[in-house]
Amino acid sequence: MDAEKFLARIGRKPLVMGILNVTPDSFSDGGLFSHVEAALAHARHMVEAGADIIDMGAESTRPGFAPVTVEEEWARLEAPLTVLLREKIAPVSVDTTKAEVARRAVALGAAVINDVSGLHGDPALADVAAESGAALVVMHHCAEVDPARDIVEDMRAFFTRALARARQAGVEREKIILDPGVGFGKTFEQNLIAATSAAALKMAFGLPVLVGLSRKRFIGALTGMPVEGRLAGTLAADLAALRAGADIFRVHDVAEHAQAFKVWSALV
Repeated sequence: MDAEKFLARIGRKPLVMGILNVTPDSFSDGGLFSHVEAALAHARHMVEAGADIIDMGAESTRPGFAPVTVEEEWARLEAPLTVLLREKIAPVSVDTTKAEVARRAVALGAAVINDVSGLHGDPALADVAAESGAALVVMHHCAEVDPARDIVEDMRAFFTRALARARQAGVEREKIILDPGVGFGKTFEQNLIAATSAAALKMAFGLPVLVGLSRKRFIGALTGMPVEGRLAGTLAADLAALRAGADIFRVHDVAEHAQAFKVWSALV
């Protein structure tokens, strides 16, 4: 499924993006799906459970993560990505900040580039998106935590810069998705605001919004639960984000979210 077909589904229902980390050090599931067979089995399981798209990443972005080279990231990603795309069970997003990794992934058939640097990292990444026609997720992040920061205004300024870079590179605006970047350089209070910022972002930019709240630290702070015990809190957070206007939900627990969204849509 190409980028246009995936983008055309946004707004019809809440879309579930299943997380597939092929990393040894991700905060929640590091090392679980590093082998091709395990990664493919988990992808199949998520699609059967209701995932609309699979987001595959090969470099952790957890707090204090150790960056890896292009070649190391691609060595982790290439085999499982190739097999997954060959099966054509769902569109695939590649979670990377590196233009060369993105270039190789979209050449294999990835439909979406998910850039947690928000086009503030590798300057060539926007060019890859433009040349390939892939959809592009632009995520907000702060270099350092500042409790005095007006996080909504900061997101507006950040995305204005990012969209200008995308436009200059030739990325079609209708292929861009915004992510408020919950957990990336924000205080607890700022994360709460960012989690439900979809309406403000849509008013400012008129673009779809993706949120990644699954098992995040702010949920642990609210509930006192460790990572593996944050499902109920994640569901509550994602339903609040849905009410605020979010379109795509990046999650670990696909079946539970698909069920929750189905009930929500029937009731609301």
